[in-house]
Amino acid sequence: MQLYLAVTPDKLREAARYTDRLAHVAYRVGQDGRLVRRDLLARTRGGLMVLGDQDCGPIRDPAALCRDVWRECGNRGYGGVFADFEQPVSADRTAFLEALGRILARNGRSLFIPETYGTQAVEASILICTALSGGNLYQRLEESLRQFGRGRVALDFQRLRMSFPLPCPTGEGEPLSRETLAEMIEKKQQSVFYSHDLCAKYFTITDAEESRFVLFDDADTIRRKLRIGQELGITAGFLMYPEVCDLLPELLGQRR
Repeated sequence: MQLYLAVTPDKLREAARYTDRLAHVAYRVGQDGRLVRRDLLARTRGGLMVLGDQDCGPIRDPAALCRDVWRECGNRGYGGVFADFEQPVSADRTAFLEALGRILARNGRSLFIPETYGTQAVEASILICTALSGGNLYQRLEESLRQFGRGRVALDFQRLRMSFPLPCPTGEGEPLSRETLAEMIEKKQQSVFYSHDLCAKYFTITDAEESRFVLFDDADTIRRKLRIGQELGITAGFLMYPEVCDLLPELLGQRR
């Protein structure tokens, strides 16, 4: 599996110690619907472009934005684009992703898009998040492969660190920082268990008369998720540098 590490320009040098498969979190769609680049070193080459849509305006001219993206990919030698679109699905974004997918596919480059756009941009690979709080990861990935087709699924190895009240009728948890989770494990000396279905570790904790269920990933669980993806023939995945920077020596090892 080709494993990419998504990283902002300020952490690029540190991330490059572990891999040359970098996805550059340095681009967004601007208020005018055109490409905006921020803080990227002039000498940056190779890897992928990560294109966000936070605070962007409407994409009134998808063809113009496609030209912007294609020109940048050519100038930087990018092998494709990771569309990190977090806003609700809209017609203008859909039109842009469909057009960009066709352009990149014709030129041997890849486009990775959120699952919410999976049925629209048929030339793109669909990002499936591996962080589950319920169900079965293996079955989830099998279903995604059946839905989108083999060769069109990629993995987003989002690191899981969540705390859930017990009982939890809504199923909604609270994100935990790395420091808070480490403190909970160390101070409470909890027995930690492994869920084969979720491919994550967990424990329960009672404090101030409140019981909570804590679910989290570490290097072992992320490696297991990686192996599951490989067993299913999935060929690309993404790690986010801020989430896994402490795990990179175990996950990737330092480059020679």
